[in-house]
Amino acid sequence: FVVGYAAMGGIEASLPGDLPMLAAVIVCGLGYAEGARLSRTLGGWQVISWALVLSLPLMLPIALLTMPASFDHVGPPAWIGLAYVSLFSMLLGFVFWYRGLARGGIAAVGQLQLLQPFMGLGLAALLLHEKVSGTMLVVTLAAVICVAGARKYAN
Repeated sequence: FVVGYAAMGGIEASLPGDLPMLAAVIVCGLGYAEGARLSRTLGGWQVISWALVLSLPLMLPIALLTMPASFDHVGPPAWIGLAYVSLFSMLLGFVFWYRGLARGGIAAVGQLQLLQPFMGLGLAALLLHEKVSGTMLVVTLAAVICVAGARKYAN
């Protein structure tokens, strides 16, 4: 649905960009499933903590290679934003996410995440007065119907 919507808007595909994105989607999906499975025995807190520890050898060189020469131009709002995303969205968010996946089942709860971008679309329209086109609503409705159908037939 989303790809079709993007194609209708005249957005062209970029193979060098799309292939890494597809790989990231696959790897993240596998990571979610494995994290949920591990959180049944370890708990969400330990799973996300170990994931961060295990990713450090890969992420540290990337961070060092891409960091700015000086942090003087990085203001307090940027540091506060980084702290918020690191603590709440990543650490605490994943603790509860993995707990929910472990309790409700990976397949059942994971499908609910497919609705998250559309909830964001609704909040953007409601709170930020963003314009939502009719095509966006049709795509949203189609995705909601697909998720509801998948949940119905999964049980």
